[in-house]
Amino acid sequence: MIAGPDRPLLFLDVDGPLIPLRVRAAARALATNEGTGAAEENRNPLIERLDPADGSKLLALGCQLVWATSWMDDANDVIAPRLGLPRLPVVDFPDEDHETGRGLHWKTAYLARWAGMRPYIWLDDEITDTDRRWVRAHFPYAALLHRVDPFAGLGDADFAVIRRWLAAH
Repeated sequence: MIAGPDRPLLFLDVDGPLIPLRVRAAARALATNEGTGAAEENRNPLIERLDPADGSKLLALGCQLVWATSWMDDANDVIAPRLGLPRLPVVDFPDEDHETGRGLHWKTAYLARWAGMRPYIWLDDEITDTDRRWVRAHFPYAALLHRVDPFAGLGDADFAVIRRWLAAH
């Protein structure tokens, strides 16, 4: 794997990958042991669906983690502390609602431009084959666009895919 400033970027979405639509077993156990104070504190009951182990697993990948989420910098204030993550850079998506056309996700081209000449991984629950085809055609460096099941959230199988890709690149 590439080390230092040229290490791959890992663009991270929150809703779906980190906060799944269903409560995960690890998050359920944590909520049972600690109560729901953190969720009530932020007025977002879905926060309890976070799995604190995801933070150390993400850090262990050795990538430069970057928030690529509509949470914007709120991800640093609300999500990062619960996962044991430091403050991360945030992709500042443009406010204008422009049609990307042909089923391309609104983040796809912007993340490829943000990555510049660095390889990257994008974890999101809305990635499609259209996005993958676009990146292959328009981004000349290595990229892994990995769709996370929004009902399950990040799991061991997802981390295995990422580790295999990193080992190959």
